[in-house]
Amino acid sequence: MSFSYKNKFLFAEAVSIRALVEQYGSPLYVYSKQMLCEAYQQFSKALSGIPHHIHYAVKANPNLGILSELNHLGAGFDIVSGGELARVLEIGAPTSHIIFSGVGKSPQEITEALLSSIGCFQVESWPELERIQSIAARLNIVAPVAFRVNPDIAIDSHPYISTGLRESKFGIPFEMALGYYLQAARLSHIAPIGIACHIGSNINNLAPFDQALEKLLDLFKQLLKHNLAIRYLNLGGGLGLTTPIQAYGQAIQSRIQDFKQAYPDMPQFTLILEPGRALIAKAGILVTKIEYLKTMDQKQFCIVDAGMNTLMRPALYDAYHEIIPVYQDQEQEQDPNRIAQIYDIVGPICESGDFLGKERPLSVRMGEYLAILSAGAYGMSMASHYNSRPLPMEILVDKQTHCVIRAQESYRDLFAKEHLIHLLK
Repeated sequence: MSFSYKNKFLFAEAVSIRALVEQYGSPLYVYSKQMLCEAYQQFSKALSGIPHHIHYAVKANPNLGILSELNHLGAGFDIVSGGELARVLEIGAPTSHIIFSGVGKSPQEITEALLSSIGCFQVESWPELERIQSIAARLNIVAPVAFRVNPDIAIDSHPYISTGLRESKFGIPFEMALGYYLQAARLSHIAPIGIACHIGSNINNLAPFDQALEKLLDLFKQLLKHNLAIRYLNLGGGLGLTTPIQAYGQAIQSRIQDFKQAYPDMPQFTLILEPGRALIAKAGILVTKIEYLKTMDQKQFCIVDAGMNTLMRPALYDAYHEIIPVYQDQEQEQDPNRIAQIYDIVGPICESGDFLGKERPLSVRMGEYLAILSAGAYGMSMASHYNSRPLPMEILVDKQTHCVIRAQESYRDLFAKEHLIHLLK
């Protein structure tokens, strides 16, 4: 466990969280390199029996320091924008290991990706494919593509992160996929090389993954009958944090082995996964200072300096994050200023929806710090300057050392690119 208590204080690996906030202030994102590496290695080990490649979903946390560590581990990257492409190129990742997903790729983004020789476009509509064909023909480049098929599989998750249903904006209907592939194969500058899907996020039941993979394998079989050279199947990401990675890998391997036994003459393919949250979430915490403890009738509020601008997930998805004190007092009865209460942990943002956790038992004092756990994914990547608040710093810990992977912002940084306009009267 990379986040643990030593002498009552929380540590990240061998670095004191208290020392970090004393040096850098709060709110503060802190990541454990050890936990990130361990999660990646667990995925790799869980799939060791089959040809596979792990592509990190950059949207989960796009910090260059995080991307660089994953690149060193051998990860590929799943991107959804030109900005994410620029980040991955900046760290020197092999362009053949880049997959471009997303429903709204612009002409500029497609052009930049083609000129960068990315590994594959994951296409989500026929108009998008026509746009890729047009740009690729103009550049005289053959674009490798995979259609993202929508298997119409329900998951037990928040509707905002359920992406595999028929009413979702993502992907193409499964029953239309064969026709799309056959038409795509006839285009001059398109090369269908894969099949992809992504059914949603934070899925802790293995059955939907098995159902989706079964459908991908069935489509793979159909495409081979039409002599399409499909080289990979992409199951996407979405694994929740409570399901062991090993069990997930075993379920996938079992389905693929059954398929190979039933169809022993089928050609080899590579399985691609796109984990984001499952790689980085547990490796990051958000440290925040308690500014006030406030009583309203029977309600107790713990007001902290982080808010929905710093960690959007609780307000947006009603997501649950465990919240623990940085200082764990085992002798609170000796401290008359420390009273155990049930608190709503709320931030400073002028919105009623600005909360980080509700009805949490805590024994804390003003001026102390809390750690919000499993905040490494969709924390900083969704953070904003709302209420004109600077973004927090980010720190990466490696054993006894740490480094700043995002510097402190000043108030002037908030409006550095804005201009005063003096209108003539």
